[in-house]
Amino acid sequence: MQHVVPDHLRTLGADLRALRKARRLTLIDLAAQLGRSVGWLSQVERDLSEPSVTDLRQIAATLEVPVSMLFGQARSPAEETGYIVRKGARRSIGPGAAGLVEELLSPDLTDDFEVVHSTFAPRSEIGETVTRPTQELGYIVSGKLDLDIAGRRFALSPGDSFRIRGEPFRWINPYDAPAVAIWVIAPPVY
Repeated sequence: MQHVVPDHLRTLGADLRALRKARRLTLIDLAAQLGRSVGWLSQVERDLSEPSVTDLRQIAATLEVPVSMLFGQARSPAEETGYIVRKGARRSIGPGAAGLVEELLSPDLTDDFEVVHSTFAPRSEIGETVTRPTQELGYIVSGKLDLDIAGRRFALSPGDSFRIRGEPFRWINPYDAPAVAIWVIAPPVY
């Protein structure tokens, strides 16, 4: 008898597979890091087995994502699943550090890209320079944000957009108001 996975976990397996591949890990690599069998991990990625909360915590730590990322999405009507993400049903992603709140606008991580709603708190900045093997495009919706890309500083305002192609970057919001950006990242990193 096949195990039926609850609706709120339907995309967990696909998201895990996307995260694993974004980190260039094979099933064998990740299973070894988790101390689990390849068969078990394969079943989880195909939504045939439901991992425990302890498993999810270990997977999140290994893949360097917040555990909340793996607890599934808010319930949505069946006809909207995979197509629509309602404002109140966005998943929090990213480490949540340095005054940055990130929410996934994409329905899941199975596309060749992800779309993120990023809110940068006033007077906040990332602690370290980030370099990742991605192409990224952002659009400033509100507030102001400074970006250092490959050693060059740019001051961005509402309506401005930017691109990062694997270059080292840092963000800084030295202003008194939050900044909101829509950020597209390919391939998905969260």
